[in-house]
Amino acid sequence: MSRTSQPDPELTHRLTRRGMLGVAAGATAAALLGAAASPAGAATDAASGTTGHGRGRPVLPPGRLGIQLYSLRDKVSTLGFGPVFAELEKYGYDEVEFAGYTQGSAGPITLAQLRRLARDHGLNPIGSHVGYYSDDPNAYTFAQNLTKVLDDAQALGLKHIGTASGPFRYGSTVDAWKRAAEEFNTYGAAARARGMKFYQHNHSEEFSFATDNPKVRLYDVLLKETDPDLVFLEMDIFWAYSGQFRFSKRPDGTPAPFEPLNYVLRQPHRYPLFHVKDGVSDPSNTYGYRMTDVGDGDIDYQKFISAVTRLRGERLAHHWQAEHDQPTESFTFARRSSANLHSLREKC
Repeated sequence: MSRTSQPDPELTHRLTRRGMLGVAAGATAAALLGAAASPAGAATDAASGTTGHGRGRPVLPPGRLGIQLYSLRDKVSTLGFGPVFAELEKYGYDEVEFAGYTQGSAGPITLAQLRRLARDHGLNPIGSHVGYYSDDPNAYTFAQNLTKVLDDAQALGLKHIGTASGPFRYGSTVDAWKRAAEEFNTYGAAARARGMKFYQHNHSEEFSFATDNPKVRLYDVLLKETDPDLVFLEMDIFWAYSGQFRFSKRPDGTPAPFEPLNYVLRQPHRYPLFHVKDGVSDPSNTYGYRMTDVGDGDIDYQKFISAVTRLRGERLAHHWQAEHDQPTESFTFARRSSANLHSLREKC
């Protein structure tokens, strides 16, 4: 589906406010990448024609680079949100996605303070991950405390509220996923009534096959059984390609190839959010990849992001959140990932 892009006053305000910062971030990105590139690597890129750095339009849409704060949980717990947000502002980030509203933050903070702190640093709180269900009736999950979850999301001004839990609550059969899909529809309807979108974030297992019908991919059940106007997806691109590695054959060994990008191109409106996470191909690894900083791996983000943003009306319709589950040094990951993504250019 295509949509005509509508003006975004909030985005316009943030881009105006941070215009000079953006220039500085671009210069910093160029310096970082120039310092990191070896002569041999540069020669290889030039010879292969695969480099994303050039004179074309930036691949990354303006105002749409975010980061999943789970990647920076060590810094939040020791420094607090303020210093972390200040660093992200310097690195050229526009948005943040939460994974909890304290993450062991140094010192107490209210939701109103957290929202104001993010905005003071030019960061738009775009979404948050919350648990799907729990055996504890008091747990902070969609199933146990939907109203509280939505109240908090609304207090933060979030446009999206979702879960990184897979729809495995009732098992891995087709009917089990249909049952979970109905619950997701309920959460989606409640979120929409508050002006938000409910979303689900995948890992690789979502691309496995139903235990009662190994011809059926579970992710396809989720897409089919959820209402496209109520339930949205945040594709974690790393885990989707890991799923491709793990589940391109059915349990009986027959081929079942799929391309993660094609899911998005068929229904781009269902994917408002993405996790931009990179990996080095490693067939000896259970998941097919070893996670690394964005731009240092083998996932072709120039191709992926360009393919989505070139669709008519879709350039500003998506949000790209950098993430690394276990970065060696989290600020370095955030800085280098931003630099790499900002350096990507459309092929002329």
